[in-house]
Amino acid sequence: MFTRALALLAAAVLSWPAQAAPDTVFEGHDYIRLESPQPVSTGKKIEVLEFFWYRCPHCFQLEPGLNQWLKTLPKDAQIRRVPAVFRPDWMPGAKLYYTLEQMGLLGRLHDKVFDAYHIKQIDLNNPAVLGSWIAQQGVDRKKFEAVYNSFSTQSKATQGGQLAGKYIGGPINGVPAFFIDGKFGTSVSTAGSEPRLFEVLDQLIVKARAERAGKKSGK
Repeated sequence: MFTRALALLAAAVLSWPAQAAPDTVFEGHDYIRLESPQPVSTGKKIEVLEFFWYRCPHCFQLEPGLNQWLKTLPKDAQIRRVPAVFRPDWMPGAKLYYTLEQMGLLGRLHDKVFDAYHIKQIDLNNPAVLGSWIAQQGVDRKKFEAVYNSFSTQSKATQGGQLAGKYIGGPINGVPAFFIDGKFGTSVSTAGSEPRLFEVLDQLIVKARAERAGKKSGK
């Protein structure tokens, strides 16, 4: 028994370096390279584009880990979250996101929206229910509804849905999905697990940084 315990301890020690150093990512296995690179909206910063849906259980499950990972995001990278719209019943969530964004309420209510849908089972797709819920959060209901029903919010949601259609398809055909600098795409299913997803994203940011540097130097 003692010998076996020593063997297990030795195996654990020997395996530690492999656990400490993430495996190198491989195209076609951990991520895909887009055939047609897409323009980014983050300027000099590397774009980390996330497509999600508030009612998606996988997006809800990923959110705590994603929030922790975002705290480690390099200074030359920037997150851009876009609510996908693939069916009419996805539109209310997209409008809700852009309304909160325009009112400066995402930081306070983004996670609460996820909780409302998935934990409390509140149907925020119902305008009357949404209005009551938003008032309970201490937000002026009339102001919220004015922004929610505005042409600007509808346009943002429609444009976000169109953008998702340019990225999502083929190997990555659902949400949550991530695209780095308009070139590389990955997801939990593509990477294989949630922890591996964040390792892949880290390495894709490094890869995007190197490609930007090569382009600047004319290589």
